[in-house]
Amino acid sequence: MSDTAGTPTGRTGRALGPGLGVSASGIGLIRRRRRRWIRVGTLGVTAVVAVAVGTASALYAKLDGNITPDEAAAAELARYEKERPTALAKGARNILLIGSDSRAGAGNGRYGRDRGTARSDTMILLHLAAGRRSATAVSIPRDLMVDVPACLRRDGTRAEPMFAMVNYAFETGGSACAIRTLEQLTGIRIDHHVVVDFTGFKRMVDAVDGVQICLKKAIHDKAAKLRLPAGTVILNGEQALGYVRARKSLGDGSDTDRMDRQQRFLAALVNKVRSNDVLLNPAKLYPVLDAATSALTTDPGLASLRNLYELVRGLRDIPTERVQFLTVPRESYVYNANRDQLVEPEAERLFERLRTDRPVEVTPDSGRGNGSQEPAARVSPAPTFRGNTAADDDCR
Repeated sequence: MSDTAGTPTGRTGRALGPGLGVSASGIGLIRRRRRRWIRVGTLGVTAVVAVAVGTASALYAKLDGNITPDEAAAAELARYEKERPTALAKGARNILLIGSDSRAGAGNGRYGRDRGTARSDTMILLHLAAGRRSATAVSIPRDLMVDVPACLRRDGTRAEPMFAMVNYAFETGGSACAIRTLEQLTGIRIDHHVVVDFTGFKRMVDAVDGVQICLKKAIHDKAAKLRLPAGTVILNGEQALGYVRARKSLGDGSDTDRMDRQQRFLAALVNKVRSNDVLLNPAKLYPVLDAATSALTTDPGLASLRNLYELVRGLRDIPTERVQFLTVPRESYVYNANRDQLVEPEAERLFERLRTDRPVEVTPDSGRGNGSQEPAARVSPAPTFRGNTAADDDCR
């Protein structure tokens, strides 16, 4: 029923008033209020999403900007492109990891006076197999005697070729010289390189809340400023740095023993980072990414968060027993027992397998000069080298 003006009325003839529609229960008003709340809710959700996207973009930009590109090395390597080896295995990647002992930069001066140079305290050639079916990290002794090519010094002059310890290459001509030296030694094309200093290493360990190791004996090393009890220990960044660098008071005092320790520590670090407690927890993952990216100087091809992610995303599916660590077959240099030389033909056998992306195996059993050894009780289609895997657990 309605009045002459067309306004809806009730049974009494009184107008129901604007906004109430024809329903005595006010359904029209409820619907309008519902639409208004939906609009407000939609705007709220949109605002939250916009803030989240903006925050994520800002965090991504920060992480992306943390990485320092090594433009100088890229230019020097491009100059010698024609002499560099050709990559033989499609999809495989070889990355040179360099631990720098530079005292420059915040926090590094406490480990010694900055002399304006840096040596390769640690050098590891990491081979990622095509299809990411395995990862093999090969430690290169810093005292290994090699032919170092003519390299561009940091002051712009060029050094003459020299037969010297491999860490002389990095000290003289930085990462480009180290890459050219190892490519000449191994015949392996190095696709990427990563340099990390003392402070960066400590930050990464602290970002994962420390790394657990097991010690058979207590450690008291004044030079490394390290005092640890026997048994299971969780190392913080400072302790981890002392543990992987100590040389004189741990084990037999050799560089080989130090590299073994570094490999065991890296295996423990890999397991910690791969654990769900880190990878699936954004509150823990972001500090790890922040520390890792802030610590790195890389070739331009890796100097972005996206490129790093593309490189490592396949590593999550590699079984820990296929994440391998070994030392290049070496022995005391014939003219100086405090220096190293390669054991042949074992070393070339290893390099050839990596060049062609064919598998190798590792075993804790030691052979001549830390070279390859095929244990009688083990039958393997691939040559076996002294080393360990991320599946090995010193705490068991």
